[in-house]
Amino acid sequence: MNKPVNQRAWWLVLPVVICVAFSAVLPLMTVVNYSVQDIISPTRHVFVGTDWFAQTLQDDELHSALWRQIVYSLSVLAVEIPLGIALALSMPAQGWKASAVLVIVALSLLIPWNVVGTIWQIYGRTDIGLLGYTLSALGFDYSYTGKPLDAWLTVLAMDVWHWTPLVALLGYAGLRSIPDAYYQAARIDGASPFAVFRYIQLPKMRGVLMIAVLLRFMDSFMIYTEPFVLTGGGPGNSTTFLSQYLTTKAVGQFDVGPAAAFSLIYFLIILLLCFILYNWMQRVGTGEPDGSHG
Repeated sequence: MNKPVNQRAWWLVLPVVICVAFSAVLPLMTVVNYSVQDIISPTRHVFVGTDWFAQTLQDDELHSALWRQIVYSLSVLAVEIPLGIALALSMPAQGWKASAVLVIVALSLLIPWNVVGTIWQIYGRTDIGLLGYTLSALGFDYSYTGKPLDAWLTVLAMDVWHWTPLVALLGYAGLRSIPDAYYQAARIDGASPFAVFRYIQLPKMRGVLMIAVLLRFMDSFMIYTEPFVLTGGGPGNSTTFLSQYLTTKAVGQFDVGPAAAFSLIYFLIILLLCFILYNWMQRVGTGEPDGSHG
């Protein structure tokens, strides 16, 4: 005889459902509503269907910002993931040194995003900033406010400094989960340090690295505060990414309809790219080590 199912557990889930509805579903539906209307005045709305979507997809500035954003996000991953893995491998495994290094590595993650932009704004100045002054003293004509390449590289360096510790901490957590038996088997087999990394450490870090890649990709694809404070999107449009383009549409020009349409397109782009990236990582991922590799 089947026992009756206790449905009272659903009451525990209800607060979460309500919070998600107010924080995600309702705002999303509001954006969808705005994306199909022309807001002429607070009391007058005209239904325009998919006109704003068609207009947004034909915007050349949007296309430029999209490619600039993709190149930037891929550059962030190409630098931060290997650097974070290297940092995690070099961190002490135990003792007071491990605790001290963990605290030091995590310091940059505690700094608010707008403060990070301000720090690098001062850091890159050629008169009082250490980076700008040093490059100028070495003979480089460096100017993150006047040269697009310098601005782009400075924003990239700022992101690497700010977020590489997150990758390192996730990788460190994966390394600490590896049982000593794997290392003992590798020593018995005479495995080289590279073989230990390839067949033991890297497979064990696969799960946390996948999380790190997805988190960093999504966050870098939505970056706004740091480059806005540092460069304001300039010089020209060299550091104007998608989020800044959207803000200019919604706040600066108050084009609510096109901005709402672009928000939905932006959301779908992030979902699509994360889906592609996740499936690619799943296909190229290695299996669990069996301790038999030399």
